[in-house]
Amino acid sequence: RLLLTEEQRRQLSPWSPSEVPLAGVTCSVRPLVGMASGRAAGSLMRAIRVSEFGGPSVLQLCADVPVPKPADHQVLIRVHACGVNPVETYMRSGSYARKPNLPWTPGNDVAGVIEQVGQHVTAFKKGDRVFTCGTVTGGYAEYTIAAGDTVYPLPDGLSYKQGSAIGTPYFTAYRALLQKAHAKAGETVLVHGASGGVGTAACQIARALGMKVLGTAGTSEGMSLVEISGTHKAFNHRQIGYTDLIEGYTGNGGVNVIIEMLSNVNLARDLRLLSVAGRVVIVGCRGSIEINPRDTMAKESSIIGISLSSATKTELQETAAALLAGMEVGWLRPVVGSEFPLDQAALTHELIMQGGALGKMILTI
Repeated sequence: RLLLTEEQRRQLSPWSPSEVPLAGVTCSVRPLVGMASGRAAGSLMRAIRVSEFGGPSVLQLCADVPVPKPADHQVLIRVHACGVNPVETYMRSGSYARKPNLPWTPGNDVAGVIEQVGQHVTAFKKGDRVFTCGTVTGGYAEYTIAAGDTVYPLPDGLSYKQGSAIGTPYFTAYRALLQKAHAKAGETVLVHGASGGVGTAACQIARALGMKVLGTAGTSEGMSLVEISGTHKAFNHRQIGYTDLIEGYTGNGGVNVIIEMLSNVNLARDLRLLSVAGRVVIVGCRGSIEINPRDTMAKESSIIGISLSSATKTELQETAAALLAGMEVGWLRPVVGSEFPLDQAALTHELIMQGGALGKMILTI
């Protein structure tokens, strides 16, 4: 049995017992050997640029991108780490509903140090440790711009790598559980696919708020991670009949809330697992699925979609307040999974779509 690394266990301790030509690309792409990082703001920086939609190979490392300048209500962040999210692969391919303007730098979840603040920003100063899930200019870069009201302080007890694993995973998990499913203390929550970034975040939040937490994973490593992420019970979703085991564990009463990471595979069985008035929240989907609507009728259950980009400013402020409190008391401990340097961004886009995530995949910069 392959166990978790000591670093992953430490992160979860509160719960533990030459140039490359490419059409349309206007930057130089060079090897990183001897490449200096941390250049002063106002000069050039390294950044991943997408100049045409396509596969992972369109992610090109450029060494001559101007460092952006913050507007009055913005800040410039020296990026130390950036989380990689599946949505960035959809946007890169051009298949997402919202197509970015090209050239484009992916990445929303960064952690780093404030390098410069706009003249109307008073909450932060140069040198402050911060994280955000709302970059303006993209996070796969040495520097990025973010609006001042989407940036949050990063406690000294969390590393920059952990900080880059907070944004989208924890904001999504909180929105799914509290703002959409309206989950309550005492209810049973199943996190269907609990070993990835959003999954571990959902487990920690639900456990901290007094819910009975069940989680699934598909590998021995994933099971180990789920078991120490705040769950009361972990199940292997590749085991034949695992849903029967979940039903048995709940006394055949079903689960009140399901946080679903792969609805195109699991939604039909989710509906059968729900309790009366149960809710399944769709966090992830990679295709279509046929369901029987009758499965929602007798139990009066609900299927709820979620999109973090639809959250209001008030909802984001609520989420941030809850998560910052979690950092203060210690239950919010992001799990960092695979780490890659900036020049391997294309590889991360290949790997993140293969499934079986263990914690949050990040780029170190």
